[in-house]
Amino acid sequence: MKAGVIGVGYLGRYHAQKYRDMKDVELVGVADIDPVAAESTAKENDCRAFTDYRELLKEVEAVSVVVPTSYHHAVALDCIEAGVDMLMEKPITTTVAEADDIIKKAADKNLVLQVGHLERFNPAVEAMIPSLTVPVFIESQRISTFKNRALDVDVVLDLMIHDIDIILNIIKSPLETIHTVGAPVVTDFTDIANARLIFENGATANVTVSRISRSSTRRMRIFQPGSFINVDFANRKIMTIHLKKGQFQENGMPKQDVVVHSFPEGDALNSEILHFVDNVRNRTTPLVSGNEGRRALDVALQVIKQIKDHRKLGVYAEDMSGN
Repeated sequence: MKAGVIGVGYLGRYHAQKYRDMKDVELVGVADIDPVAAESTAKENDCRAFTDYRELLKEVEAVSVVVPTSYHHAVALDCIEAGVDMLMEKPITTTVAEADDIIKKAADKNLVLQVGHLERFNPAVEAMIPSLTVPVFIESQRISTFKNRALDVDVVLDLMIHDIDIILNIIKSPLETIHTVGAPVVTDFTDIANARLIFENGATANVTVSRISRSSTRRMRIFQPGSFINVDFANRKIMTIHLKKGQFQENGMPKQDVVVHSFPEGDALNSEILHFVDNVRNRTTPLVSGNEGRRALDVALQVIKQIKDHRKLGVYAEDMSGN
C-alpha cells in the first residue's frame, strides 16, 4: 500500500516513521510547506519530499493529514478529489459544518475517513470496554505540564476532546445538558477547564483538563451498579472493584473483589495507523469514524462557547497584562 504524510511537524514526523516501518506499506513521501522540514523528514525515512501536498496525492492511496486544524477541511477536499483515503488528526475540523461536508463527500466516494483520537488505542482504554455495564457517573482528569506546542487552540480541543470522545463512546445515551467553567492563565485561550456533561438517561460525566500543572495526570473513574473502574491512561493500569451487595467488612465498608490489570508499554500511534491501514485494505469502517470525530467536535465546541459566554473578558485582560 502506498502511503504518505501531509504535515511533518512534531506529530507528523512520528506518523512517517510508523508507515516506514510497516510491513507491506511503502511510505512514498511526505509533504510540508516548510521545505527544510519536508526534506529532513524525507531523508530520515528514505522517501520523497514534497512542498505541494497535491503532488503527493497523485502518488499514494492513503495519507495521514497532520496539518493545523484550520487547514483540515481544505486538505480533506483535495484528498477526496484525488480519491485518497485519510487518517485525519483530531479534531476532525474547526467547525461542525466543515466536518459534515467532508464526511458526506468522503462517503459519496466510498473513501475511508478515520479521525486520530489516539487515546482509543491506549491498551487500558481497550481493556476496560468489556467491564462496562451501565455507567452512571464518570470522573475524568487530564492534567498536563505546560508545553510550548498547540498553544493556538483552546485546551478543550487540545486535551478535553480525548475524554469527550471516550465518554460519548461508553455512555449510550444522547447528551442533554452541559455546564462549564474555564479560564486562560498563560495563553490567550482557555488553559484550564471543567465540564459537567449530563445525559438523557441520567448518567453524568465530570471532566477536568489543564495544561499548566507542574505534574501530569491522565485518569478516569467510572461508577456503575455494583462496581467501579479506575483507569490510569499514563501508566496503562486498570483497577476494577466489584462491590458485594449486602456483605460488609468489619469497618462497615461493603466487601470488595479487586482486580488489577497492568499493560506493557504499548504504541498507541502505531496501533492507530495499523488500524487505518487495515481499514484501507479491507474497505471497513474505522473505530473512530468521521461521524464519531464530528460528534466529539460538536460537544467540544459547545463547551468552548459556553466558557466564552461566561467569561468576563475585561477582568482576564487585566490579569494577563499584569495591571
